[in-house]
Amino acid sequence: MIIYGSEIANELKQELKERIAKLKKRKPELDVILVGDNKASLSYIKSKEKASAAVGITFRLHHLKEDTSQDEVLKLIEKLNGDKEVDAILVQLPLPRHIDSRLILNAIKPDKDVDGLTDYNAGRLSLGEDGFVPCTPLGIMKIIEKMDVDITGKRAVVVGRSNLVGLPVARLLLKKDATVTIAHAKSKDLRSITKEADILVVAIGKGRYIDDTYIKDGAYVIDVGIDHVDGKLCGDVDLDKVVDKVKAITPVPKGVGPMTVCMLLENVYKAYLIHEESI
Repeated sequence: MIIYGSEIANELKQELKERIAKLKKRKPELDVILVGDNKASLSYIKSKEKASAAVGITFRLHHLKEDTSQDEVLKLIEKLNGDKEVDAILVQLPLPRHIDSRLILNAIKPDKDVDGLTDYNAGRLSLGEDGFVPCTPLGIMKIIEKMDVDITGKRAVVVGRSNLVGLPVARLLLKKDATVTIAHAKSKDLRSITKEADILVVAIGKGRYIDDTYIKDGAYVIDVGIDHVDGKLCGDVDLDKVVDKVKAITPVPKGVGPMTVCMLLENVYKAYLIHEESI
């Protein structure tokens, strides 16, 4: 069974659009900060702007020049933090080399940090407390939910330990009572580790690296990779080789990617509700 995140995302965005349409006050607002003209970043921002408009979220882009100083970015964030009309702040990464990304991200108020990248929100996730969670891990959990698998007690293996995907999704799986193993570049005999997984999440950035010899029969597989092999877009998992062996799997493209933007919109709406309740 191939699970298309794009279809799940469309359903969730329609539900969100209906919720936002019923709001009697202002609409939720997302402010995005871009420093420089990174082509990939511009593409990502356009997709976020389009998705925001589709559900009724106000989108504002603050496009700063490449040579903008760190202090100027901090002053902009301070201004947005204090603006009651701004529910969510997102700093598009990567930032130019002369800017300290961690310093910038941690300047965002935790209740406006819809990317879930401040130390505060990362800490709350580690403690199992409510907060904002990075969007890709949230999307992965929604997909697993749609796969109709009872996570409790299942053996889950996460290949990759990034702060953006691997570690957060491992913590979310633990919160759902899975038995979680995190594998990474230094892990020995990766194949023996992944073959034990009832739920396998792969985020290593190696195109078609995981084939059927890494997969347990009947496993649920989430492919987070975005790679190119022979000029073709693909994931970290060789879909053609494993599709007949797994219970369910996400493809690339149209798998995890569309869910990331969808969860960003959900986080913006969550931030809006927090701010409206505090007024």
